[in-house]
Amino acid sequence: MRYADFTQRLAGEGAAAWDLHVEAVNQKRAGKDVIVLSIGDPEFHSPPAIVESAVAGLRSGDTHYADVLGLPRARKAVAAQHARLTRQPVGPENVAIVAGAQGGLFAAAMCILGPGDEVIVLEPMYVTYEATVQAGGAHLVRVPLAAETGFRLDLAALEQAITPRTRAIFFATPNNPTGAVLNRVELEGIAALARRHDLWVVSDEVYSTIIFEGEHVSICSLPGMAERTVTINSLSKSHAMTGWRAGWIVGPSELIHHVGNLGLTNLYGLPPFIQNALALALESHVPEVAEMREAYRRRRDLALAALGHLPGIICRQPAAGMFMLADVRGTGLTARDYAWRLFRETGVAVLDATAFGKAAAGHLRISFAIDEASLAEACRRIADFTRSLGKAA
Repeated sequence: MRYADFTQRLAGEGAAAWDLHVEAVNQKRAGKDVIVLSIGDPEFHSPPAIVESAVAGLRSGDTHYADVLGLPRARKAVAAQHARLTRQPVGPENVAIVAGAQGGLFAAAMCILGPGDEVIVLEPMYVTYEATVQAGGAHLVRVPLAAETGFRLDLAALEQAITPRTRAIFFATPNNPTGAVLNRVELEGIAALARRHDLWVVSDEVYSTIIFEGEHVSICSLPGMAERTVTINSLSKSHAMTGWRAGWIVGPSELIHHVGNLGLTNLYGLPPFIQNALALALESHVPEVAEMREAYRRRRDLALAALGHLPGIICRQPAAGMFMLADVRGTGLTARDYAWRLFRETGVAVLDATAFGKAAAGHLRISFAIDEASLAEACRRIADFTRSLGKAA
């Protein structure tokens, strides 16, 4: 049987890097001594007040169809939060409730991109961006950022990548996997290019509540950017609600109209009990959000202290998020070989960061989404393994 050409555009070059993670999860389920540092799924439980609101909704029959673009309460809650953070006039008409940030990225791509369009992505980039952009026939144009600069924006390289076919710029701030946060000056540079060349900007801000140094600036808050920016966010990381698939898009009302039409053909609206829980999370003070941020800061510092002085490894301090990149090229191994040997010899699973683009080649992504005792043990095993490489040489 034949399949649509579309299916060939849904796989990215980095897919093989996940083989180790899949193997690690399977072994852990089988009872093996495995520590999984290869995925960013927080081990924290979702905040109890939010869980209880969803349970109450289920028991009261809040299980019917919901508005495709989102319940009015949920859209108002997102709009109010976004307006408070960006000081921009935002209303429910600027909001679509979607199935997590990934659902938002896909919806945005399908509604603003077309066959032959070019999309500039800052690399390292989140692994799904490639397939998300390619799904509708657009082409990904990578702008690699140098590890030696801390993966900071190279504005000249970004400008050089723009062609008459460029339609949009995609980026995440804070970034996954680097933990880098674009500062105001860098965002102003991107904004100037977007205005000059009449480009869309898609800003993935799912780690915006987990910043350790610096501040989060939404590019939509800069002059002339609200009408050309799609802001993506969710509760997955901020509230440890990855499985709830509770996310949203904020953008021009016309875009939201198109997203609604797209929603009619696939999701047909997020479950109402989840939407009401999402609204509660944004309407309320949820102390767990700050507590989780501080836990990630402690874990980052723990990992840096344990791994930062190992021979052959350079650990790059993240300013945000729940990941750290470690450059292992000095060990003489590729990141893939290091990761697989580490796993087979110690049971610690990390991710070859090449999955995030060639700019991250030679690096491992180490997740902090695990309790501190387990992280400390994993770091001890990584340190012993790394030192053993030097002795073997």
